[in-house]
Order: sequence, then structure tokens, then C-alpha cells
Amino acid sequence: MTKKELKEFLDAKSYQYNNPDFLTTDPLQIPHQYSKKEDIEISGFLTATIAWGNRKSIIKNAERMIELMDSSPYDFIMNYQENDLDRFQEFVHRTFNGNDLTYFVRSLNNIYKNHGGLESVFHKHSELDSLQSAISQFKTVFFELPHQARTTKHVSDPLKGSAAKRINMFLRWMVRNNDTGVDFGIWKSIKPSQLSCPLDVHSGNVARKLGLVRRKQNDRKALMELDTQLRKLDPLDPVKYDFALFGLGVFEKF
Repeated sequence: MTKKELKEFLDAKSYQYNNPDFLTTDPLQIPHQYSKKEDIEISGFLTATIAWGNRKSIIKNAERMIELMDSSPYDFIMNYQENDLDRFQEFVHRTFNGNDLTYFVRSLNNIYKNHGGLESVFHKHSELDSLQSAISQFKTVFFELPHQARTTKHVSDPLKGSAAKRINMFLRWMVRNNDTGVDFGIWKSIKPSQLSCPLDVHSGNVARKLGLVRRKQNDRKALMELDTQLRKLDPLDPVKYDFALFGLGVFEKF
């Protein structure tokens, strides 16, 4: 396949899967329940945090998290009392438990009250063509309060070798435009050209079969390879190809 043929193929697949029908089976449906910016980004961040494993289970448990916040995540995070946090103790999604969720609520409160909100933290540390160092700095800010060491594993750090799939996915949701009704485009201070593709087993396998990635592990080095190739195909919106890679891997068993 020539570069031109590859671009045409991936453009077509991106168009095929980047539509609202995609939401019926995707965790992204959770933040789509909201219209307020802060509710969208908080519910999106929490949903992305637990987005590994069975997709039905992710959606069910993301809904449960939001219900525990009285279905008003921003209002809850800004106004909770200490005894309101007791309700989280029974929550669990795989290795993410009630103690982790309790810390996430405290940290998000701190970020909105003292750092200008989620968008502000990522934008402050963003680079012209990348958000990977911004993700690393975000993790530092996120864990500046007293916390259990185990909770830190739920926020990845690209500068320590991670592909940071879930945070890159969250950033795609917030930054890419809403032309198709899938992503939100509510973060105006960050450009789609700065995004990196959420790299997981599905998108990684398809990327290797298409010659976009050579590295066998789905880590930061593989993500950098993929970034380089996708930016050649579309420098302004490279992460639209996430829909193509994911769709080909999950729905077509490419």
C-alpha cells in the first residue's frame, strides 16, 4: 500500500467510525450525558481512568461513579463534606477502588479550586507539538496532596515510558472538534495537532500490520513512532485516525 493509498484507506475508516453510532458501545457516552463544561470533563476524566477491561463493565462502573456523586460531578466535587466520601468505600473497578476514588475527588477539588481546572493544568505545560510532558506534569499536580502510593498507578506518566492510553484518550475527547457529535472540542486552549493517539492492544496491532509502528511493546517509544506517522498523514488532526485503528481492530478484527 502506498502512502497515498494508506491515507485514503485510513481517512475512509475514520469517517466510518467517527459518528454518534459509535457512542452506543463506548464509554464516551458517559460524559455525553452532560452539557456543562466541568461536568463533561470531570465525568470524562473519571470514565477514562477506569477504561480498561470489558467495555460493558467500564460503562456500568462509570455510571455508578457518577451516581455516587449525585449525578452532578462538578457540584459534588466542589461542595462535598467529608462524610459524603464514605459512600465511595464499596466502589471497585478491577484495581481501582473506593480509596482511589476518594483521593481522585479530593484532588479534583484541589485542581479546580487552586489550579484553574483540568484544562488549565494541561495547557500550562503543553508543548507546540505534544502533550506528553504536560501529562507528566499533570500527574505531579494531581498527586500533590497526601495520598496512598498505590493510587498513583491510576495516572500514567509518559516520561517514565508509558503510552498513557487512557489520558491520551481523555484528551482526544476534550480537544477534538464536535463536528461529528463524538468528541467534545470544549478545550480551546489546546489544538488537535498536539494530541497523541490512544495506543492499546487493538490500535497497536492494526498499526503494526499497516507498517505505522515497528516496536512490539505498546509503550511511549511505540507511541512516538505512531505519532510521527500519523502526523505525516494529517498534521492538523492526527488523532482522527484513532477511530480507524480502533474500529479496524475491535469491530473488523483486521
